Amino acid sequence: TAVKESLLEGNGRIHWYPEHIQWGRYGDWLQSNVDWAISRERYWGTPLPIWRCEGCDAYACVGSVAELRERAEDPAAVDRLTDLHRPYVDAVTLRCGACGGTMRRVREVADVWFDSGAMPYAQWHYPFQNGEVFQRSFPADFICEAVDQTRGWFCTLHAEAALLHAAGAVPDSIAYRHVICLGHILDEKGEKMSKSRGNVVDPWTVLETHGADALRWYLYTATPPGNARRFSANLVGESLRRFMLTLWNTYAFFVTYARLDGFDPARTPQGERSDLDRWLLSELNRLVVEVTEDLEQYNPTDAGRAIQAFVDDLSNWYVRRSRRRFWKGESDADKRAAYHTLYTALTTLSRLLAPFTPFLAEELYGNLVRSAYPDAPVSVHLDAWPEADPSLIDEGLNAEVRLAMRIVSLGRAARSKAQVKVRQPLPELLVQVRSRQEQAALERQAPQVLDELNVKALRFLTDAADVVTYRVQPNLPRLGPVYGQEVGRIREALAGMDPQEVARTVAAGRNVQVLEHSLGPEDVLVQAQEREGYSVAQEGGYTVAVSTRVTPELAAEGLARELVRRIQDLRRDAGFEIADRIVTYVTADGEVAAALDRFADYVKAETLSTDLVQGPPAEGAHAETQEVDGHRVTLAVRRVEP
Repeated sequence: TAVKESLLEGNGRIHWYPEHIQWGRYGDWLQSNVDWAISRERYWGTPLPIWRCEGCDAYACVGSVAELRERAEDPAAVDRLTDLHRPYVDAVTLRCGACGGTMRRVREVADVWFDSGAMPYAQWHYPFQNGEVFQRSFPADFICEAVDQTRGWFCTLHAEAALLHAAGAVPDSIAYRHVICLGHILDEKGEKMSKSRGNVVDPWTVLETHGADALRWYLYTATPPGNARRFSANLVGESLRRFMLTLWNTYAFFVTYARLDGFDPARTPQGERSDLDRWLLSELNRLVVEVTEDLEQYNPTDAGRAIQAFVDDLSNWYVRRSRRRFWKGESDADKRAAYHTLYTALTTLSRLLAPFTPFLAEELYGNLVRSAYPDAPVSVHLDAWPEADPSLIDEGLNAEVRLAMRIVSLGRAARSKAQVKVRQPLPELLVQVRSRQEQAALERQAPQVLDELNVKALRFLTDAADVVTYRVQPNLPRLGPVYGQEVGRIREALAGMDPQEVARTVAAGRNVQVLEHSLGPEDVLVQAQEREGYSVAQEGGYTVAVSTRVTPELAAEGLARELVRRIQDLRRDAGFEIADRIVTYVTADGEVAAALDRFADYVKAETLSTDLVQGPPAEGAHAETQEVDGHRVTLAVRRVEP
């Protein structure tokens, strides 16, 4: 309590994450702090260095082994000690300076948390040795422990620093500048782990099944550090699948095609970047800024989640949208730009991931960087942290692509609702956006959106009523208790209003005026009903509809696309390499044959078929008979030797 103000002042200079701990749980503890009983009665432990005289009851506190030897009745007894812990040190007696009697050490040992608080000094044997090293390393830049250490290690480190600083023994009254305070780890159901309950998770089982990186990634990204978190091997496995395998598959995709094309980042010309390349590099450099800022604030959770979101976009947008650029045979400027862009993304990710997933980061770095640049640092953990290039960040382009991705997501939802496969082309996509600026942006991104959704044309809606009708009615559970018998009049009046206008008002979050009553958006129920021939998805002020009218021409194209997928599967089953040229044989009825005739060039290009033969397979071809959209089809593939 004598240094309470110093404790509070020092706490104000410590950066806590999460920040609410600083003046919440920990600050409250300091405010109500009482003097600390540091002694414990134990057989073994760090001895309190206090000797008491048997004759006059005087006390002496010994500050070093040298002082103990100097004051001992038998100095040789000190030299014979191999362990300074209790009970061994109890054999040493001192001569009392007051009465000349014998002094014996008190029986108590120091509380083990006192030991933990002394760690900054004990690790360097300060003040007896390593004074310069101690001065350089005190206070610590960063510590981390669980939330219960607000009354344990966090507190003892802080208290002992304040006390020693007050005595002039150390240069600062704080022992650490930054601290991450962790919540408790619970089991999969949110219960505290306990051996008696049998819900303890063996960490070695998790490590051997999923690896250290997957465990680290889950603990970083599952919840913010201060929150309690659920834990199980299954949750770690899910984290592995959602992030690490997605990244690894993207890396494997790059490596596969880079080897086929002989891509060398040190020698292959850059090529001209497309809008898709510029978008990825913009997002990548923005990611570097975000992750750096988060880590400088000791916020690994948001940093990890930002990396995870980027990897998801990298895999599910950039690579998906760029596949044909890597597949095509000629190594033109567009293909070279795609290689360099993806290479830059993966190598930058390896550096950003080094603190999170050190083994995965090292594998990526070793294969992508060290193999191409022998003079690079031998490890990603010895390389420089990435620096963002602000000139490559285009927030307008980022917003455009983000809008396109949102519209695609809604378009997929509309297709799924109509149960129309993505491989079946549809005639028209209809979109209502929230502003003219968004419409202009989406027009620029239209080729990407249409190709991703497999739709032929884009049309903008000025009113969602073109594709949906609305039915509105009062929310009786809310209005009944308030308006009583008046609800009937409200229902009749609402039924006579323009449902489209009411729906627009509710969607905008405004009140609806019915008779003399002003009803809030939550007082009116709006049900959207799709017009015939359309499937609609709505969210956040956007309406996206797909026309579900499939013409014979579109059906034939859809059939050809489905055949391409089946042939690709057959190639893999046959064990062909990704670049192998093949001959494809198809035995099918007239409808399938007609589709193949019409889209023969497309099927051959997509499957690397030098020839498309309609007829029985040649001897030695890998063949399989399947049902394709209700048609019985025999497919066969044969490798063409170079």
